[in-house]
Amino acid sequence: MTKPSLPDLLHAAVSAVGGTERPGQVAMAEAVAEAIDDNSHRLIQAGTGTGKSLGYLVPALAHGERVVVATATLALQRQLVERDLPRTVEALHPQLRRRPQFAMLKGRSNYLCLHRLNEGAPQDEEDGLFDQFEAAAPTSKLGQDLLRMRDWADETETGDRDDLTPGVSDKAWSQISVSSRECLGATKCAYGAECFAEAARERAKLADVVVTNHALLAIDAIEGAPVLPQHEVLIVDEAHELVSRVTGVATGELTPGQVNRAVKRAAKLVDEKTADALQTASETFERVMELALPGRLEQIPEDLGYALMSLRDASRNVISAIGATRDKSVHDEDAVRKQALAAVESIHGVAERITNGSEYDVVWYERHDRFGATLRVAPLSVSGLLREKLFEDRSVVLTSATLKLGGDFNGVAASLGLSPEGVEGDDVPVWRGLDVGSPFDYPKQGILYVAKHLATPGREGTRGDMMDELAELIEAAGGRTLGLFSSMRGAKAAAEELRGRLDNPILLQGEETLGELIKSFAADPKTCLFGTLSLWQGVDVPGPSCQLVVMDRIPFPRPDDPLMSARQKSVEEHGGNGFMAVAATHAALLMAQGAGRLVRASGDRGVVAVLDPRLATARYGSFLRATLPDFWYTTDRNQVRRSLAAIDAAAHADGK
Repeated sequence: MTKPSLPDLLHAAVSAVGGTERPGQVAMAEAVAEAIDDNSHRLIQAGTGTGKSLGYLVPALAHGERVVVATATLALQRQLVERDLPRTVEALHPQLRRRPQFAMLKGRSNYLCLHRLNEGAPQDEEDGLFDQFEAAAPTSKLGQDLLRMRDWADETETGDRDDLTPGVSDKAWSQISVSSRECLGATKCAYGAECFAEAARERAKLADVVVTNHALLAIDAIEGAPVLPQHEVLIVDEAHELVSRVTGVATGELTPGQVNRAVKRAAKLVDEKTADALQTASETFERVMELALPGRLEQIPEDLGYALMSLRDASRNVISAIGATRDKSVHDEDAVRKQALAAVESIHGVAERITNGSEYDVVWYERHDRFGATLRVAPLSVSGLLREKLFEDRSVVLTSATLKLGGDFNGVAASLGLSPEGVEGDDVPVWRGLDVGSPFDYPKQGILYVAKHLATPGREGTRGDMMDELAELIEAAGGRTLGLFSSMRGAKAAAEELRGRLDNPILLQGEETLGELIKSFAADPKTCLFGTLSLWQGVDVPGPSCQLVVMDRIPFPRPDDPLMSARQKSVEEHGGNGFMAVAATHAALLMAQGAGRLVRASGDRGVVAVLDPRLATARYGSFLRATLPDFWYTTDRNQVRRSLAAIDAAAHADGK
């Protein structure tokens, strides 16, 4: 039987999802097939509307080897598993003569733990919440959520947190879930045969396509114990997020509260002397943290170093003692022991890592008004880790709408541990970049307006001229505005000010769930939505409800961000331009994502307004503009008001 051609398969899949075949999608599918066939790597930029999911799924399914698809957002994971994969598999079945299987796999803590649900969590006395669902019940939100989760446990087939609607707080979910370190293991657990996490793993072992998230991919790479099944092809979607997700997984933290909880859990399981030593170390650490000031620690202060060594040594002794003792008087002893071990091992690991003092780690204090001080440690760079762990023994395709920064792929490639495109060597993963463009006509569909006449934003204080400009733009647009702010404080200030000045409803991130806010924004064209980071990337509102996207300023990282400033300094020490490599790259990615909120469909029209003159006047402005979609560019404020009014009038004429 002749092998079905890729164009025929792609045509069948696109027809099945009711889509339109696009040249960029065909080019992408061919590049993915080529990478899989010759076991090489690709970075593929595919603009909004390309249909990139099918662009990689069709060649992956046609190849027949197991494929792992890792995405950053829950929305895309759901789209793949609930919509794209079922339809694509059915559409390709007649030509492939097989029906590829697919499955979703997440970290263990994303699944309901039947042991914890039924036996109760071994809690500290003052937390004692769980032994009695009824005691926490309906008087508190937490109690109501616990009872609702118990009912849900009888109905759910997956036990997946994301299938529980409406969702619950992290605190509520933690009462019925366990981390991989706390898990007893299927063979030791009375509920092992019914375990949702184990069932998900088994499904993944049998699947041809495994859909997971960046965090689990990072855990699989970092921790050495394979979590993902063996696979020949890895596709990383939303790849612009990968470095930050891997950094997150590789970051450790210590807080006095976390250490205290570990002490209480361990005290029941070890002799008094061993427990007292950990208690003393905990108190010493707490005293040091009371005086901690936010910022990077280039050298570990003597008092902190002593506290960490005490914690490290005391926790190591507790770990040995817990492993050597048995106490049948402790209810559900194995679970209590496992949870205590997990808590103490986490403290030991972070204390030892900071005490060892690697030049490749950054250590800093953070202080939160409500939670007090936290000590954090993160890798200066994850590029070496990614080069070593990501690109070996498999073909890797990384794709996103924003991978070319300042006009080429080399910036993103460097953050992934790759050499510049075309460089070859014994230990250098070879890759090629491809920009398949976008089906949208950006110069005709959108305007990039830079408010060149405004004052340069400073670090502090309100920007009266910016508020006036924002109000005038919103009035010209008739609402229809997504306001993207570089800080929550800026978003709140703008919402408060403009609610007093404009008749348009202004929604503010944090005042309702993100899903509800976006739904309300999409439903009423007069409405504006203001917010920060998750709005820069998480909003998909095609049509007339979003015809003006405003960025209050270029979203450089804060100058006092310890990790970003350490990375910038490191680049400079090695002869590079730290500002361009770190700060400008960070800003370019966010701005490209933010500008991508404007045109989501072929009929969309509108303006991206940047209220920061540096985009027009600073030397790095051209680098940032080269990363944005190819909109028609202007600094003429009167022209942009006329254009917005015309777009608003056209929407009204269409009855929208």
